[in-house]
Amino acid sequence: MNASNRRNWLAALAGLATAALLPTAMSSSGARLGKPKSEWKKLLPADRYEILFEEGTERAGSSPLDREKRDGTFVCAACFQPLFDSSRKYDSGTGWPSFWEPLPAAVGTKTDFKLFLPRTEYHCARCGGHQGHVFDDGPKPTGLRYCNNGLALQFVPRGDKLPALRT
Repeated sequence: MNASNRRNWLAALAGLATAALLPTAMSSSGARLGKPKSEWKKLLPADRYEILFEEGTERAGSSPLDREKRDGTFVCAACFQPLFDSSRKYDSGTGWPSFWEPLPAAVGTKTDFKLFLPRTEYHCARCGGHQGHVFDDGPKPTGLRYCNNGLALQFVPRGDKLPALRT
């Protein structure tokens, strides 16, 4: 392979890799919130900021939301966009809140290579806050498991007013 072909091949590979990292969904509000990390760091407790904007992970079994069984809505702990309805939550046995389906256009995905093997990371489509990873070992009807960090969510019981979206 000559140098010109090698450059073209590498450029194409870089383009595919970049496309794999771009979000795949817009938010249900229709617009992405462009707040810089420095502002999120001021607004959020350190543990929530670490998970949402540094892609951290909480210890399995540490979130009370894993055991939350009431009817309601799970919203992004950063921007308050609704992400999951409680009717889509199930006990996966993993120690993290798990859902088989997000609300329409609520999350975006990208490929994550942090553990060397590709995984699908998902995030709030509005603010970009990291929520967790999606796996193909969930229940019917989707067969998916959205494995969420509890600190990346807030629960709002059915009948309570949802918080206003952060701007």
